[in-house]
Amino acid sequence: MTLKLRELSLKPDLFGSGHGLCAGCAEPTSVRQILAALENPPVVALATGCLEVSTTRFPDTSWKVPVIHSAFENSATTISGVEAAYKALVRKGRMEARPITFIVFAGDGATYDIGFQWLSGALERGHKFIYICLNNEGYMNTGIQRSSATLLGAWTTTTPTGDVRPGKAEWHKDMTRIIAAHGIPYVAQAASHNWKDLMTKVRKAEQADGPAFINVLTPCDRGWRFEPDQTMEVSKLMVEAGLWPLYEVVEGKWKMTGGARKRRPVIDALLSQKRFSHITKNPNSSVVDEIQRMVDADWDSLQKLCAMSAAD
Repeated sequence: MTLKLRELSLKPDLFGSGHGLCAGCAEPTSVRQILAALENPPVVALATGCLEVSTTRFPDTSWKVPVIHSAFENSATTISGVEAAYKALVRKGRMEARPITFIVFAGDGATYDIGFQWLSGALERGHKFIYICLNNEGYMNTGIQRSSATLLGAWTTTTPTGDVRPGKAEWHKDMTRIIAAHGIPYVAQAASHNWKDLMTKVRKAEQADGPAFINVLTPCDRGWRFEPDQTMEVSKLMVEAGLWPLYEVVEGKWKMTGGARKRRPVIDALLSQKRFSHITKNPNSSVVDEIQRMVDADWDSLQKLCAMSAAD
């Protein structure tokens, strides 16, 4: 699939300026890329979160497409209802069939935690929509609390650091693999800095015959503690260190999309974020070694899945 950059540059901007998202936030960049990649007019279900509260402040909105605000948990169910209503209206002759892309934007808290059962049900029922998880590894909108997407060892306001506890004590949930286990047509991981990879995956998701899911790493400078002008560099480091591998699962076939370069040590990515400073500056901490061990294990498992798919 070839993306024509000139063609994309001439498309109207469906996400306007004037929003209240933080300087350095990766979410508006990714949203613009995603909307620009779509070939059909979108209808958006928007879960409560940073993106929603900062782009829909009454009486203004940054959205130039139809948007439905859902609660934290039920955006997948909302878009399922919209898609089902559209099909029913067409079937009854009350509406002409036309190309529409139904799409959800939700954060990791709304996806990994609060809304998981709603999302799982919508995928199992086979509704045709794209679910975009804008993953900044925490409940940033409500005060930088941990989610099940938060990395081991990270500081958040609910995983404080000190002599007793070195940040978050648990490994993060592998949501992308959990979604892939639903057997839906298209699943992928992408990152904000790699626009071509992300937009290509959006096109594939739009063309999928059924539900699609893309987990997009969107670093948060406020919650991760880095300077606003370093957002894309931090995103790149996370991918290069294997903390966020880029891959896709197409009809059950696993494939890496982020190149085959040698991975950087995880410490390179951790040093770019002050949320890990309590472990990177502590010579007695074993947490960095544990993160590296877990990343190595997950990477090896992913490579085996890709190799098995390539051999089929």
